[in-house]
Parts: sequence; C-alpha cells; structure tokens
Amino acid sequence: MDFGNPIDFTGRTVLVTGGTKGIGAAIAEAFLASGADVLVCGRSAPATLPGTGTRRCAFRAADVRDPAAAAALVDAAVERFGRLDVLVNNAGGSPSADAATVSPRFVEKVVALNLLAPFYVAQAANRVMQGQDDGGCVINIGSVAARTPQPGTAAYTAAKAGLLGLTRALALEWAPRVRVNHITTGLVRTEDSAEVYGEDGGAAVAGVVPMRRMAAPDDVARACLYLASELAAYVNGADLAVHGGGETPARYLAAQAARTPFSSP
Repeated sequence: MDFGNPIDFTGRTVLVTGGTKGIGAAIAEAFLASGADVLVCGRSAPATLPGTGTRRCAFRAADVRDPAAAAALVDAAVERFGRLDVLVNNAGGSPSADAATVSPRFVEKVVALNLLAPFYVAQAANRVMQGQDDGGCVINIGSVAARTPQPGTAAYTAAKAGLLGLTRALALEWAPRVRVNHITTGLVRTEDSAEVYGEDGGAAVAGVVPMRRMAAPDDVARACLYLASELAAYVNGADLAVHGGGETPARYLAAQAARTPFSSP
C-alpha cells in the first residue's frame, strides 16, 4: 500500500490552543512545517508568532474558558482558512496549591482551563468537522497527573483525569466522522521548566525517567502529527503515552541507593 507522504498537511487547517509558546508552539510549528495552515490562540499576543521558514502561524486572542470565545475562535479559523481539520487542545496548566486551603475560585479556574475549555472548543470544532466530507480530528494534551498525582496538584489532577474520560466519551459519540484522541505527557523541558522542575531545568529529575531525559516539546509535536495523519486513521479514543516510560518506582531507586557495590576479595 502506498501511503505517499502521510504527514503532508497541505491544504489542511489546524487550530492549536495555547499555541504561542512551549509545547503548543512546537506543535504549531510542526504542523506548519508539514504544510498546514495554523491558527494559534492565547489570552494575549506574543512578541513573535510560532513559525518555520517564511511561514508564520495566524493568531487570535481568546480565553477558551468562555464558551462564546471558544466558539468564536473556531469560527475565526474557518473564516480565515475555509475549513478546520485538526484541533489540538493544548492550553492548560496550574500552579501548585495546597488542597486543604486552596480557594474555591482557584479550583474553578483550574478545572475551567484544563477540562471545560477543551470541551467547549472541541464542541465547536465538531460542528464544523461533522459537515466536512473527510471529517476531522481532535487531540487533547493531557498529563501523567491524571493517573499519578503529585502533592499540590489535586484540582489539576482531577481536571486532567476528566479530560482523559472526556476524550473517550467524545470518541464514542463523534465517530466515524471525527476522531478524538489523547496524549499523556510526562516531564517536558520548556522555557518554564526551571520554575517547575528546579533551577537546573529538570536535569536532576531526568534520572527517574527510563529514557534518562525529559521530553522535548518536539516529542509531543511528533505524536500529534501521527494522530492527525492517515497513519492513525483507525485510532480513536486512544491514549498515547509520551512520557519516556513513566517514572522509575521510588522503591527501586531506594533499593539501588542502599545497595553496596560488589567488590571481589
């Protein structure tokens, strides 16, 4: 079977939420380099838009936690490019917070950004994609926190677990015209890594990952290209782990640290 170039997205339109920096910018640039027209959004315009070569992404300011703004964002993509083929729900995140004392307002904001916003944008995108001859696909960017929470992430963990469940539910309802899939990300080295993983940008924690490095944003971007391509034409409701094998169990690390090297007499 001749697949030609399965990641040629020429003539396709891709919308990436939170696509102005970090993982989102890498995803936007990967699709742009593969020929797609790309619209990114954020709450404010960046100094420089993601791009590759002479091509740059289009930008629209939007707070995707607002259902009306989410719908208007999708409408803007269709108005500018004539169609919408791929939605990547990348916008998300949360600062650490003590679950015992965190405010209800904080919880509401975290859940709105990481769970409700992807629902709102996907719902608007689905209305467009269902009317296209070749449909479309939605990719939700999740986190290992959905399965292995860390202290200080209660609201974020709950929202990301909900996003994984939402992915599977939408995959059931919107197929066969629209495929919906999920990527579980682990430790990703971005410009914000120093704040999250320490001043060394995560070098110290990379040792607990079987691949012995944190993911680069491009690792997640390549996974998006696969899920959006014809190579994944029968992949729906899937959770693709892009976390380098997870994290080595603490009990193993403790045992390794306690073990004394063997020395011959």
